[in-house]
Amino acid sequence: MSTETRPTRRPRTQAVLTVERTEQIAPHLVRVYFGGAGVAELNDNAFTDKYVKILFADKALALQPPYDLEALREQLTPEQLPVRRTYTLRKLDATAQEVVIDFVVHGDEGVAGPWAVAAQPGDQLAMSGAGGAYAPDPTADWHLFAGDDTAVPAITSAIEALPRDAVGVAFVEVDSPADEVAIDAPNEVVVTWLHRDGAPVGETSLLPAAVSGLAWHTGRVHVFAHGEREAMKALRAVFAERGVPRADLSLSGYWAYGRSEDRFQAEKREPIGQIFQD
Repeated sequence: MSTETRPTRRPRTQAVLTVERTEQIAPHLVRVYFGGAGVAELNDNAFTDKYVKILFADKALALQPPYDLEALREQLTPEQLPVRRTYTLRKLDATAQEVVIDFVVHGDEGVAGPWAVAAQPGDQLAMSGAGGAYAPDPTADWHLFAGDDTAVPAITSAIEALPRDAVGVAFVEVDSPADEVAIDAPNEVVVTWLHRDGAPVGETSLLPAAVSGLAWHTGRVHVFAHGEREAMKALRAVFAERGVPRADLSLSGYWAYGRSEDRFQAEKREPIGQIFQD
């Protein structure tokens, strides 16, 4: 028997943030404002899709963050352990000690959405990060954004970070006009909202047809397209037809229709979960 041991994975540092207030900014979008000294423990970065990993614990267990996950694994069943979810930051201001996160809500589905609806001032969350991978390329001739409800915070942050003379197009899929949010876009960045009009989110996507029918601008495009996994695979084919180099694509699935979050994350290591097939 080999005596070789695997290196111990370094635990993520958990910053504990406190809910200051919440705001229903759209029927399916709840904005939560966090504060506290824990904001300074998050690593800020220059990416417009900066995100954190949040731990959600069952309120019935009265667990207090930060969590000793190793100890909890010995005390609780797997179903009772805090669950980790990934969320884009709408704002991170270490100086003002403020973090803003927009949570997509679809009734009682999931973990994070119902938590955001019920959140009260004084509630606390443990989170780690921030990570990120994308920021608009200032050398691109124009920019293209495409995403569903889950990508609204990242798309909004990216558009508002563009120089005022930037050129671009954005397609954002939401349920209805009531779900549209204000975006301070440069004059030459056209934002088009696509409405599902009550169709189940993720069952079909309006994004591939919208991008496919776009009158392509001249010059090099820098793309940010994130959302439901199968929709992103369909967009991958559209971008391939248009000859967009992979280096100019930020293309990823944030979730998958019909999959739990845990199953979706597990499938990222399987062929079905990969947007690009190398």
